[in-house]
Amino acid sequence: MDDTPDNLRLLSTMLTGQGYEVRSVINGAMALMGVGAEPPDLILLDINMPQMNGYEVCQQLKADDQSRDIPVIFISALEDVLDKVKAFAVGGVDYIVKPFQIEEVLARIETHLTVRRLQQQLQTQNLQLQQKMVELQELNQLKEEFLHAISHDLRTPIVGTLLVLENLQQRAQKQAEATVSISQSVLQRMIHSSDRQLSLLNLLLDAHFSAAGSLVLQPEPINLHSFVQGLTEDLEPLLAKNGATLTNRIAPELLSAAADPLQLRRVFENLLTNALNHNPAGLSLTVNATLSGATQPDASRDMSESSLTSDAEPATTPEAKLDMIYCTVQDNGIGINQAQRDRLFERYVRGDRTRSIGIGLGLYLCRQIIQAHGGEIGVTSLPGAGTTFWFTLPLAAQ
Repeated sequence: MDDTPDNLRLLSTMLTGQGYEVRSVINGAMALMGVGAEPPDLILLDINMPQMNGYEVCQQLKADDQSRDIPVIFISALEDVLDKVKAFAVGGVDYIVKPFQIEEVLARIETHLTVRRLQQQLQTQNLQLQQKMVELQELNQLKEEFLHAISHDLRTPIVGTLLVLENLQQRAQKQAEATVSISQSVLQRMIHSSDRQLSLLNLLLDAHFSAAGSLVLQPEPINLHSFVQGLTEDLEPLLAKNGATLTNRIAPELLSAAADPLQLRRVFENLLTNALNHNPAGLSLTVNATLSGATQPDASRDMSESSLTSDAEPATTPEAKLDMIYCTVQDNGIGINQAQRDRLFERYVRGDRTRSIGIGLGLYLCRQIIQAHGGEIGVTSLPGAGTTFWFTLPLAAQ
């Protein structure tokens, strides 16, 4: 940019002859307009111009995010040191004194274009490295979450088996016998418990070797009454230890849900053991399920509610989805306050109620599993009034 047409023609001819694409303007306003429309790779800028001098043009360029990184080389007849210092102060990268030698101009242009290209490459590489770091952190977080999830869920069947074995050992000690008889039903429950542990470990290996690391479901039709009845029998030692009762109110004729049985078991086990771990002994637990749209108990609707669907969508009323099954796990325990309810389904959040144990992943895992099924999950509770966890599952094809 220069207000002298002869200077513009000379520079334009020389630079075009060297293969550069040149745009010439004669004043600051036109220069700023051109830069805004199509930013150049480098700007050659005169200082002494009417209306807006080179310093002012450069200041405006550097104040704009779109043009601040474009290198500006001043070309001026001003030789005073203060003029040069001011040029650098307003953001110039170089200063050439008129009359100039074309070889010097070309060398400085190429130098600053090279520096600019290297800066852009460095910025691109930094962005790529940052993206890679984010991806690595996400993958590492997924790995840690899954490892914690497996260790958390393995604990329940192991505790159940351990209680049975300890009971058998105590019986043998009382009878002063080297051997003790085991009923077929107890043996079968121990086998089932071991099978579940193996399945969870296999799930860990599958996720470890999965590129996506996402939750893979294998849904099948499930009769929820029979499913919960089997779960109740398996949890009997844990319920007995806590002096708790579990009532299955799901109607046997309720339409089947479409769910992954292993993952659904994790949800029920987490909700039930969570209630046992966070309440005093003697708890009463009730599991129920109805078609969405059926009238829910007034007691659960009267309590404050927290629900979660996904981060992108607001929670919806479960009764609004008529192709879903509405499941509840209710207790008559000490309840949950508002501050706890708001964060219950977050990762690594642990309750501060009675006998709280664990690492704060159980309810987070429940949310992940239910959302993977296309359902919603939430909780209704008030301190001293018990707690009801609810979630929805899709109906199996009839």
